[in-house]
Amino acid sequence: MSPLQQIEALPDLTDQVYERLLEAICTTQLTPETRVTQQGLAESLNVSRQPVLQALRLLRKDGFVVDAGRRGLMVAPINPDVIRQTYQVRSVLDGLAAREAARQDLALDSELIARGRQAGLSGKISSLVKADLNFHQSIYQVSGNPMIKDSAEFHWQHIRRAMGAVVAQLSDVDVIWDEHEAILQAINAGDSTLAERLARAHGESAGESLANALGRNVSSG
Repeated sequence: MSPLQQIEALPDLTDQVYERLLEAICTTQLTPETRVTQQGLAESLNVSRQPVLQALRLLRKDGFVVDAGRRGLMVAPINPDVIRQTYQVRSVLDGLAAREAARQDLALDSELIARGRQAGLSGKISSLVKADLNFHQSIYQVSGNPMIKDSAEFHWQHIRRAMGAVVAQLSDVDVIWDEHEAILQAINAGDSTLAERLARAHGESAGESLANALGRNVSSG
């Protein structure tokens, strides 16, 4: 076999820049439609332009930054329809995860619910988002199918970003954790049919609620 063209190894600095920028986008430190430039970001992060260029290419591929014509690149707007579609896929994955988790001889920790309710009382958006992630990732872990977690990971970053933008406006945080608790109880009871049904219904209703809140933001803007 003839030798393939070698790939130039990039330092993990590109990964660090990607993660830092993704965090800034998901926490609205970089708000939607904010213009971003290689030079400006390089100066802000105190790095050279090369890792910023590579990180922006990855963020563009993943849908977090988009072309802004002659203005270069900007942080992508949050599209309610995309979030609704993302949850349609996510609800199927969550239903599968809950079904498989219920079939395992393992139990989810009820403290996941207690911590989630406490996060709701705190009013801290970051705590709410983290508690939600911990709950769903715990189900993926117990399901015994690592591909579920891997498949959900990409969706999660977009969902996390949307949640950070509007979760403070949602009035049904208690209802969300009531639904989480019902899913957990079904899994721990080994009722795979109920666990799958509840998880899918929860995903569909959560997606609709989040998309509607985003839509109101767009309309009021």
